[in-house]
Amino acid sequence: MDEWRIGDVLITRILEMCEPLRTPSEWFPDSTEEAIRPHLHWLVPRSLSPATGRIILPIQSYLVRTRHHTILVDGCVGNNKSCKDFAHWHDRNDYTFLDRLATAGVAPEQLDYVLCTHLHADHCGWNTRLVSGRWVPTFPNARYIIARREFEAARAASGGPEDRTYEENVLPIVEAGRAVLVEMDHAIDDEVWLQPTPGHTPGHVAIRVRSRGVEAVFSGDIMHWPMQCIHPEWNFRYDADPDHAYRTRRAFLEACSDSGHLVMTSHFPLPSVGTITRRQSSFWFDDYQSP
Repeated sequence: MDEWRIGDVLITRILEMCEPLRTPSEWFPDSTEEAIRPHLHWLVPRSLSPATGRIILPIQSYLVRTRHHTILVDGCVGNNKSCKDFAHWHDRNDYTFLDRLATAGVAPEQLDYVLCTHLHADHCGWNTRLVSGRWVPTFPNARYIIARREFEAARAASGGPEDRTYEENVLPIVEAGRAVLVEMDHAIDDEVWLQPTPGHTPGHVAIRVRSRGVEAVFSGDIMHWPMQCIHPEWNFRYDADPDHAYRTRRAFLEACSDSGHLVMTSHFPLPSVGTITRRQSSFWFDDYQSP
């Protein structure tokens, strides 16, 4: 399942890659083998590689077509980018992402908006591409919507030799006049708006979509793995503010379990889309089942 309808809104997955990356303990310092063991029957092989024990992490965007606009939620890793922490993300030359966007029937110049849940390397890489030695907006007619608080935090952290995300993925769209800095609850129109969900990064936002009484939410990196529904207290190693990330995640899970809204995750095992239900004192992620 690569497409979903939310009322009149059509959502299409644009998958860039899906590979084993790190072990649970490397990414979730509070996780334990004892807590994971009872869940191996469903974690393996979709979420944990049986060969390496590493978490299989999709890197993907979502194309959102409303009555008014054509929108991309997040921008994956991209090409020619500097990613020292993940060798196979570094200096890629792979056009799978753009090919899949074309297969969905959308050319880069047709996008009206790019919505950035946050500004980590695997969520904003295709913001730009390298043309004749210069970084230029991949989507030349789009307005790139970024929470002002997220932009300011990314700019303040820029300049280091190990992380060039701001210089390669963000600054060029600002210089091209395509970046629009907004408050964390900004509304694009009557069907799409931002929801403040800080913690993983200072200005992290979820993206909400509602049409004809049906609602979905793009969770970004509020959570990275279904085990965080069972154990919301397991923070991701790269959460900027772990305590705030936990509070945000817990509140998000509670709200989704009460509403039944469809949750479109960034990194859960494919199909990555489902609903949240309560399980005693914690929660459970149910994969989407087509009607």
